[in-house]
Amino acid sequence: MNDTALLSYSDVEQAAARLAGASHRTPVLTSSTANARAKAQLFFKCENYQRMGAFKFRGAFNAIARFTDAQRAAGVLTFSSGNHAQAIALSARLAGIRATIIMPRDAPALKVQATKEYGGEVLFYDRYTENREDIARRLAEERGMTLIPPYDHPDVICGQGTAAKELFEEVGSLDVLLVPLGGGGLLAGSALAASGLSPHCKVIGVEPEAGNDGQQSLRRGEIVHIGVPKTIADGAMVTHVGEHNFEVIRRRVDDIVTVSDAQLVETMKFFAERMKMVVEPTGCLGAAAALCGVYPAAGDPAAGDPAAGDSAAGKRVGILISGGNVDLSRFAELVA
Repeated sequence: MNDTALLSYSDVEQAAARLAGASHRTPVLTSSTANARAKAQLFFKCENYQRMGAFKFRGAFNAIARFTDAQRAAGVLTFSSGNHAQAIALSARLAGIRATIIMPRDAPALKVQATKEYGGEVLFYDRYTENREDIARRLAEERGMTLIPPYDHPDVICGQGTAAKELFEEVGSLDVLLVPLGGGGLLAGSALAASGLSPHCKVIGVEPEAGNDGQQSLRRGEIVHIGVPKTIADGAMVTHVGEHNFEVIRRRVDDIVTVSDAQLVETMKFFAERMKMVVEPTGCLGAAAALCGVYPAAGDPAAGDPAAGDSAAGKRVGILISGGNVDLSRFAELVA
């Protein structure tokens, strides 16, 4: 699949068929306390229980499953701050191929260690002074490896969409779907899934306040680039959404809202105390929007804020928890 404009729900269905037996069908949990707090019926799709601890396994496995024999012989290369790194390393090991991963020097130690343990070769770069995409393209060309970026790839998009597909299949149609947003793979894939299984569902992306490039891009109708955002949501420390992703997002996503780091910490504590789950900061983005009252948005409809004035009260709201890979000492520091 190369033309993102032609991506549809059927591509998510095909990805689900490839993932059958390889990925976990993660649980959907509910909480009466969360429902009371959000004044809505919330359904949490828990990808923190996915293989390697995050939804990223879905996209990585789907992409590698489509490799030709020549691609398999040469191996796969990617860049990632952590979860996609682990996903590619694990998927490559399952496929019996080599994997090289370019990671920032300040990536969480837990994610670096896990990537190495899955068999990936890790090369480091400085995310504040070096361009990881340029490094990856150069190395891929030198080594003849296939580059599978963490989000800007049609096969990755469709693989990520299988998480939302499973959610809709389990709980039925929804009024709203809240999805964490970094580079946009999960959001774009979720929007494709919604188009096929719950076409009237509003799909809302949620990103950190410090990195609202996606929100700006959707408002302007073109991809906006920003500096590396400083946020505890390391999985969303991106400077722009992907081109393939934005092609889907601009057509199928209703709005993008933001949450603060403080709200992410508050949500991490809620999950730990009330639902007995460890969720990484990035994984809390969608939930924070519901539990901290960010969605519905309080903006101005005349200013182009699509969700302004909307109400989630009494509605069925799906929330994707994208991952749980956080170092326990860091987790304790944040929630203390």
